[in-house]
Amino acid sequence: MNKRLFEIRSRKEEIRAALQGDGKVDLKALQEELRKLDAEQKEIEEREKIAEGINLGDNPEGVHGRQKPKANETTKDLDSDEYRKAFMDYVVRGIAIPAEFRAATTTTDAGALIPPTTLNRVIEKLRTYGNILPLVTRTAYKSGLAIPTADVKPVATWVAEGATSDKQKKTLGTVTFSHFKLRCAVAVTLESEYMTLSAFEDTIVSNIAEAMAVALEEAIIKGTGSGQPTGIIKDTTKGSTINVTKLGLDTITDAEAKVPQAYEAGAVWVMTKGTFMQFMAMTDSAGQPIARVNAGINGVPERVLMGRNVVLCDYLPDFAATLTKTDVFAFIYRMKDYVLNTNYNVSMKVYEDNDTDDLVRKSIMIADGRPVDFSSLVLLIGNKTAQGVTDHGRNACPGKELFENRQ
Repeated sequence: MNKRLFEIRSRKEEIRAALQGDGKVDLKALQEELRKLDAEQKEIEEREKIAEGINLGDNPEGVHGRQKPKANETTKDLDSDEYRKAFMDYVVRGIAIPAEFRAATTTTDAGALIPPTTLNRVIEKLRTYGNILPLVTRTAYKSGLAIPTADVKPVATWVAEGATSDKQKKTLGTVTFSHFKLRCAVAVTLESEYMTLSAFEDTIVSNIAEAMAVALEEAIIKGTGSGQPTGIIKDTTKGSTINVTKLGLDTITDAEAKVPQAYEAGAVWVMTKGTFMQFMAMTDSAGQPIARVNAGINGVPERVLMGRNVVLCDYLPDFAATLTKTDVFAFIYRMKDYVLNTNYNVSMKVYEDNDTDDLVRKSIMIADGRPVDFSSLVLLIGNKTAQGVTDHGRNACPGKELFENRQ
């Protein structure tokens, strides 16, 4: 990804976090900045699109194995009605993609690429689906590359007249993304033979986006890093931890005290609805509730815990006194410090199950992700000692079977 394009998207994430926070912001200034960022981003993307279209002769396989069309092969527009209908026939009836499209659509690990029109709808729904995906940073780096990440932020210091300041070098670490395949079965009914193209694409968009969004969000929270992205809570030695025997006001104040001031903006609570409802019943010394539910945009409730936004998920246990010292039930984290690396290049494979004679349809996406900064992480965990239980399953992601490590 273009470095400046990454910076623009990162800045947009910061602006969004500032707008979603409770602090005062200069709306006019932010709107003007967003306008300039949008214009610059559009120009960069147009330049990259033009550059990608320049014919440099024979090229090797792309990042994910897509084969480039040979000079003597005729390819057609993958956004055309012809290809969209051909793709529908491939998914519904198992009819092979016509030869004129095959050079541009066949990949090393899937039968056909989803038409751009449909894929754009899938991506749009993925980016807005759920509570977690819209908050993380998204990149599209090639797998295997070492991407630099800042480990230390420079600090300004006062110096006497004529004196020199200590030279500070912003040290960089690196993060390398792997090449994991996220697969999900796509349900298309037998009646789809009589389905219109628009109805078929609606079904594909809904099934793929929802299934993959759930798997991605679960991996972001507690992925093992083996055959799937690395989750935020995988390593409990990172960040700060608080053992909790009983929920109370001090649970929140102790956790808030561990969040560095520099990470206040954008850091959110993540917990289950069951845990949040336990906080709803509590009040502070003045008799005011420490948890609130406000009417949000489009009727979606906004939950707040002592002024900090709460993101609900189903991938953690509800708090209970029986939770052990290996059970994370809630945490605070600045979600933009988690990087999800994928180009959303979703493809489809159709094959016949020899046992049932049914057509099996699988959708495949290449993705990886991991936290790049743990400074804002505060984990709330149980306080009981597990007896005779090894910690193999605590952070295991039930959706692991959806991911496949591709070396």
